[in-house]
Amino acid sequence: MTTFVYNCKTESDTENLARSLAEISHAGDVWALFGTLGMGKSVLSRAFVKKLTDASEVPSPTFTLVQTYSAPDFEIYHYDLYRLKSPEEIWELNIEEAVYTGVCLIEWPEKMGAYLPKNIFKVSIVAQPSGERKIAITVNSKDKIERLQAMERCADEQINDN
Repeated sequence: MTTFVYNCKTESDTENLARSLAEISHAGDVWALFGTLGMGKSVLSRAFVKKLTDASEVPSPTFTLVQTYSAPDFEIYHYDLYRLKSPEEIWELNIEEAVYTGVCLIEWPEKMGAYLPKNIFKVSIVAQPSGERKIAITVNSKDKIERLQAMERCADEQINDN
């Protein structure tokens, strides 16, 4: 397992990171977003979706549990599982097809229990005493490691070009 850590001082930093993550996404990717209330899971999800779609609004799926968006190469499934009472309820949300054919952004993935896929982007968002957010992305496959490394190289090149 490899972990990549990003310190986001502002909401804009989180949005910029989300747009970069969206650019490296492929069909079949699952982004499991861990963090307590108010950590920025929805901020990250909104920026991710807006980067890949023409959606003008990206509401939190708190009550609908899932929102879908059409991107050029796949569907994006944005789940908010906070209100699930049991892990088995995910089967009512078309999650099996979503994890194979689309890109999934899953807020409160711990509600899936053992049904959470293993080969995912595990995103943990934690508030720091300074108010910034530490976003740690843990992956366990060579492909995902290489994509995150390529994203970081691209970001470094942009910073050095300015």
